[in-house]
Amino acid sequence: MSVRLAKRTQGISPFYVMELLRRAKQLEALGKDVIHMEIGEPDFATPQTIVEAGVKQLKTGDVKYTPAAGLPELREKIAEFYQQRYSVTVDKKRIFVTPGASGAFLLALGVSLNPAEELLMADPCYPCNSNFVKLFDGKARTIPVDASSRYQLTATRIKQHWTKATKGVLIASPSNPTGTVIASDQLKQVIHTVNGLGGCFYSDEIYHGLVYGENATTALAFSDNVFVINSFSKYFGMTGWRVGWLIVPEEFIDATEKLAQNIFIATATHSQYAALAAFDEDTLAELERRRTEFEARRNFLYDALLRLGFEIPIKPDGAFYIYANCSKFTDDSYQFALDLLEAEAVAITPGKDFGTNEANHYIRFAYTTSIARMAVAMQRLEKFINKG
Repeated sequence: MSVRLAKRTQGISPFYVMELLRRAKQLEALGKDVIHMEIGEPDFATPQTIVEAGVKQLKTGDVKYTPAAGLPELREKIAEFYQQRYSVTVDKKRIFVTPGASGAFLLALGVSLNPAEELLMADPCYPCNSNFVKLFDGKARTIPVDASSRYQLTATRIKQHWTKATKGVLIASPSNPTGTVIASDQLKQVIHTVNGLGGCFYSDEIYHGLVYGENATTALAFSDNVFVINSFSKYFGMTGWRVGWLIVPEEFIDATEKLAQNIFIATATHSQYAALAAFDEDTLAELERRRTEFEARRNFLYDALLRLGFEIPIKPDGAFYIYANCSKFTDDSYQFALDLLEAEAVAITPGKDFGTNEANHYIRFAYTTSIARMAVAMQRLEKFINKG
């Protein structure tokens, strides 16, 4: 390793799925019909109302910096959204518009996490969350979870793993990769436990809106002393626009604004104006139509995978993933994914991208493509399994 390379980069884990994606692109260049079920990105185009709002702003030519915390009118819209959807009142001063959810995580951890402090999170979990902690020289302590807690942390498990070095807890609901939603009473207990221990609670809510039963509950319903991370990427279909938001406890407002000024200056101006249209009545109606389509896709894929012999202890509540146990077919899900791609041109994500908890026995399937395409993928998967 070069002596000029920062030591912190040694602890940053790679995305193993990127090797699969690279190979998938090569196969497509050779004329192969690859079915992509590995990428956590909605296949729907950004709603036209949002696009038009962004284009309208660009055409003015007045694309200057906004305040570091974001457009005041967008922060107000987000506050109104919480009142309308969750019946929760949020002071817009606590809301910061960020370059995607990743920017929100950087701000939240930047103002709260000190070197050597620990953050507790579930295993399996989205790998970038652990890497964000490592970037600030903190320690991500992952706690194995299973179907008994719907793959979510509980207050009891948090108390068991809490140490003098623990700074707080991160919970993602709906989660990536399992798609499970933490129950409201469980979320309330966890937040009160963390607050009682003097820690910080971070709520990853970027898949809110993409829930297929009872609505997910925001952490803000139980406490103002929480960090809430959300994004326009998933439910609102704005992945490439790179705009999200962070809600902080009141005591962190000044520090967060100062950090945002220095790290980002501001989120892209045209993206913020586009995001204003995300809350229009017509846009929300279209997003609900898409949510219904995702629910139909989930049901199709869930039934198909069970029929093929995969084990799925819990039907996902939200997001657009199914985390399936493939131990009936392999003890190495990464090699399984590589071989499936080569043999049948179906791209999926191996469990090792999400932690170490039985990772070799799990595969994540993303239903971010049509039912018709998934039907073909299941035919190819069945052929691959039967060959084995």
